Amino acid sequence: SSGINAEWPLRPGITHLTFGQDFVRAVESKQVAQQEAEKARFHVEKAEYEKEAAILTAEGDAIAAKMLSNAFNKVGDSLIELRKMEAAEEIARNLSYSKNVTYLPKDKGMLLNLPA
Repeated sequence: SSGINAEWPLRPGITHLTFGQDFVRAVESKQVAQQEAEKARFHVEKAEYEKEAAILTAEGDAIAAKMLSNAFNKVGDSLIELRKMEAAEEIARNLSYSKNVTYLPKDKGMLLNLPA
């Protein structure tokens, strides 16, 4: 035996193959359509993730608002008064650095020691 299987018919190899323009355009159109479908799928998935993130953020904000409401109910207006005092303190600190601010006593008149 020479190592060649004589039962198999020998086939000549295809060395050059061309397709018609219509076929080439159809293949290109299919590739473009697949890319556009993939792009659309990406946009849909992105929108779904953004929607889910917005829902989670809103739920978190609602929980935080509920916690704040409960805290305000427990302490009454004292927390608000504390925040007002802190804000006033910060404003006074900022004004103290200004060269255009002069402090005057509340019970004294501004000019010539006139009664208030």
